[in-house]
Amino acid sequence: MQCRLCDSARLVSVVDLGATPPCEKFLSAEELDSSEVTYPLHLRLCEDCLLLQIPALITPEETFTEYAYFSSFSDSWVQHAKGFVDDTADRLQLDTESFVIEVASNDGYLLQHAIARNIRCLGIEPSVNVSAAARERGVPTATAFLDESTAASVRAEHGPADLVVANNVYAHIPDLLGFTRSLRSLLADDGWLSIEVHHALNLVGLGQFDSIYHEHFQYYTVLSASRALATAGLVVVDVELIPTHGGSIRLWARPTESAGVPSGRVADVLRIEQEAGLHDVDGYLELGQRTETIRHELLRFLLDCRAEGKRVVGYGAPGKGNTLLNYCGIRSDLLEYTVDRNPYKHGRFTPGTRIPIHDPVQIEKDRPDVVLALPWNLETELTEQLAYITEWGGRLVFPLPTLHAADFGVSGSPTGRTS
Repeated sequence: MQCRLCDSARLVSVVDLGATPPCEKFLSAEELDSSEVTYPLHLRLCEDCLLLQIPALITPEETFTEYAYFSSFSDSWVQHAKGFVDDTADRLQLDTESFVIEVASNDGYLLQHAIARNIRCLGIEPSVNVSAAARERGVPTATAFLDESTAASVRAEHGPADLVVANNVYAHIPDLLGFTRSLRSLLADDGWLSIEVHHALNLVGLGQFDSIYHEHFQYYTVLSASRALATAGLVVVDVELIPTHGGSIRLWARPTESAGVPSGRVADVLRIEQEAGLHDVDGYLELGQRTETIRHELLRFLLDCRAEGKRVVGYGAPGKGNTLLNYCGIRSDLLEYTVDRNPYKHGRFTPGTRIPIHDPVQIEKDRPDVVLALPWNLETELTEQLAYITEWGGRLVFPLPTLHAADFGVSGSPTGRTS
């Protein structure tokens, strides 16, 4: 294996999560007696450029041609997108003469807000089913993977973009250098590129190992992202720390010829990363121990619940949840089922662990003792949505960053201990 950013062969192991199936390969009932293909899930660090990465063992075409994730099922994510569009339109003075492209635009969750402001826009989304949902919403969407050929044809047909948005896609591309060149090709010489991606500062420092899965090929600090963008003549000129996905960075980049002097926030975040040890190899090597500690704590809790005869179910069937379930070895004996708002997943089973997935109404029917929230990063949203479980004394539990129960007005931990 060579680093996909700098071609170095000096890669050091950070955490090995074993072998698991791809996290979005949900099983139908007919597939339960069939075998599943698994791939190693082993996070490594390049000692030369400090890019965190896993081997490219699956292709984006395998994952995204028919995709199970629809962004609009998360109310908080849609509101996050609206806030971004409104703030950015004001910041960049976007108007009816402007042109915005979103790469990996999913079901139109973000660009619908650009349309509401009469801003010309185009989504580029590879998933056939998801891009169709976007067009039904009235969002112009090209069904395609972004590569240099696609970027050239989009630019030839629509012109260069004043703003290119790439939310939660920069980690999903094995051809990092080619994809970065494609982003630059879409962009006007005085345009802006906005990238949101999970911050490796939180992955390492808080043990967020469930963000590691096969469709996430690399994991960024501001330092490593800046090095990647520089390969296509893009300069990070500003950065924001945002709470999404357990702590992300929003990178603002511009072509070299129009970049100017970066804001002080770039230096501030680089300093935070350096103080956390992430500008040296040794700062990454504690992730393995943190990951093991989280697994042991969660398993002890679930085993105690089973011994006490408590009924435990899950909420959500996200990709990150499947990494958690597989690494921890959690099956339906410890988690009876999970639920999800996405109808595509109803009647299917989680990859590897084969836990059934139901409609969320099942929770109210069964009145379980404990609901384990797999998309723990949506704690505020889920605490509000699931407050009704207190009617029968149910508890909502989040596995990360440390095992804890939702605060419905009474503080406490899942085990009854305060912390």
